[in-house]
Amino acid sequence: MEKFRAVLEDCGMALIGQTDRLAPADKKLYALRDVTGTVESIPLIAASIMSKKLAEGIDGLVLDVKVGSGAFMKTPERARELARTLVDIGQRAGKRVSALITDMSQPLGRWVGNAVEVQESIEVLSGRGEPDLVELTLALGAEMLVLGKAARSVEEGREKIARVLADGSALQRFRRCVELQGGELPASTRGWFAEDTVRVVVAGSGYVTAIDAEQVGLSAIALGAGRLRKEDSIDAGTWIWLKKKVGEKVELNEDVAWFSAPRQGNREGGVAHVTAQLRAAYTIGPEPPPPRPLILEAIR
Repeated sequence: MEKFRAVLEDCGMALIGQTDRLAPADKKLYALRDVTGTVESIPLIAASIMSKKLAEGIDGLVLDVKVGSGAFMKTPERARELARTLVDIGQRAGKRVSALITDMSQPLGRWVGNAVEVQESIEVLSGRGEPDLVELTLALGAEMLVLGKAARSVEEGREKIARVLADGSALQRFRRCVELQGGELPASTRGWFAEDTVRVVVAGSGYVTAIDAEQVGLSAIALGAGRLRKEDSIDAGTWIWLKKKVGEKVELNEDVAWFSAPRQGNREGGVAHVTAQLRAAYTIGPEPPPPRPLILEAIR
C-alpha cells in the first residue's frame, strides 16, 4: 500500500489489484462463487467490485458495464440493473459514481490475448489505435475528468483526453507509471505475426454481420490465454487477431482471423479446434448490419 501511494503521488496514477491487504475476503468469496455457479449473481458481482473500489479510498469512480455476447450481462436489462446497483452502492457511500453501459457484442479492437491487448492499448496512448478503443477511451476518460472536477462537461473532457493522446503525454505518463512499478514498456508494438500463424477462412462471401465475442474468448482460453482450472498457467504471448470486424466486407475464400499456433502442452488448443471455434463465431450476410453505438447508456 505504501508503494502504491508513492507511485500515485509521483505520476498521478498507479495500477493495483486485490491483495491480502486490500479486500482480502473478496478472493475467497469469488472462489466460492466460481464453484457454486453464482459468478453472474448481480448482488455478488456488485459486492465484489465495490468492496475493492471503496477499500482503495476513492472519491470518484467511473464504471464500464459491458453488455452483449462477450459480457456477463447478455441483455441491456441485466446490464442496466448491474450498473444501477453499482452506482447506488457508491453514492450511498458518499462517492461520486457513474457507469457507462457499453457494447460487447463483438471484441473491442482487433487483438485478443494478454501481451497483445496491452500493446493495442499502447497504440491508443500513442495517438493511434482502433476506432472503437479510442472512442471508449475518450468516453470513459471524459466521464472521469468530470467526476474529478478536471472538466466542466463531457465535451470538454473528451477534448482534453484527445489532446494528450495526440501529443504523446498520455503514453509518457503511462510509461512512468510502469517503470515506477518495476516494469518496462516494449520498444515496439509490432512483430506479433510469427511463422506459425494460422489463418481462419469462412465459407461464402458478403459482410460480417456478427462476431460472437464469447466464442472468441473461449478460443483464446483454449490457446492458453486464460484458465480453465485454478492451477492452469497463462501463456501471455498467445494471441488472436481479427482481420475482419462487424460491417466489413469478406471476399470468397478470404481469411477473417489469424491466431498463434498453440504451443505444445496447451490444453484443448489444437489448431482444428480453435479454427472451428473462430469460424463458428463469425456470421456472414449479404448486407452490412446497421451501425450499433458503442456507448449505449450512461447511469449517473
